[in-house]
Amino acid sequence: MNGLLRGDGTVKILGRKVKEDNLPWVRSRVGMVFQDPDDQLFMPNLREDVAFGPLNLGRSGPEMERDVSWALEAVGLEDLEGKSPHHLSFGQKKRAALATVLSMRPEILVLDEPTSNLDPKSKRAVVSLIRELCDSGTTIITATHDVNIVTLMADEILLLDKRVVGYGPAREILERREVLDSLGLEVPILVDLFHSLRGCCGHHFHKTPITKDEAVEGLKKILG
Repeated sequence: MNGLLRGDGTVKILGRKVKEDNLPWVRSRVGMVFQDPDDQLFMPNLREDVAFGPLNLGRSGPEMERDVSWALEAVGLEDLEGKSPHHLSFGQKKRAALATVLSMRPEILVLDEPTSNLDPKSKRAVVSLIRELCDSGTTIITATHDVNIVTLMADEILLLDKRVVGYGPAREILERREVLDSLGLEVPILVDLFHSLRGCCGHHFHKTPITKDEAVEGLKKILG
């Protein structure tokens, strides 16, 4: 999506093909966050790392400084801006890597396993931020094996196994138990629970709950 890898076929970003002569334009609009944050953090301190992208896009001055400060605040690291990235915890590094991309204000974010190896608190923070960015209009494409966080942040799901196995609205894909099993993926906890309740209690739901709020309403109906 930003020209790092090439293959057959065509990729278009905002209507324009990704090709050699427009890579700077593409990369100013598509932010990529790698799975391993150490691949993305290399400056002496965190603020310089977060400023690296905007500076290379030719931005400077108060606007650039505001974008850097906003990105650090968005990931909750504003108090650590003077610290060396390599002295941060792994969870802080993951959020720092995200900040280095957010500071460029990309229209599209591509995230590779953004919550892998995070403690529960850091995972909740990252998922919440991804949802906020999505709700504010940023297009986000996330690669993940954690089906239980998918329910919190995805509108559509693409299942891949060397080919497209399934594509559609999140609820529709997450209810395809046989397909998820065949790919070695867990069925989301709430989907699994309500499938079991449907089997043992005879209750039928117009739609299988995939969020906590939907589950609460479903349980209220069961309990009368």
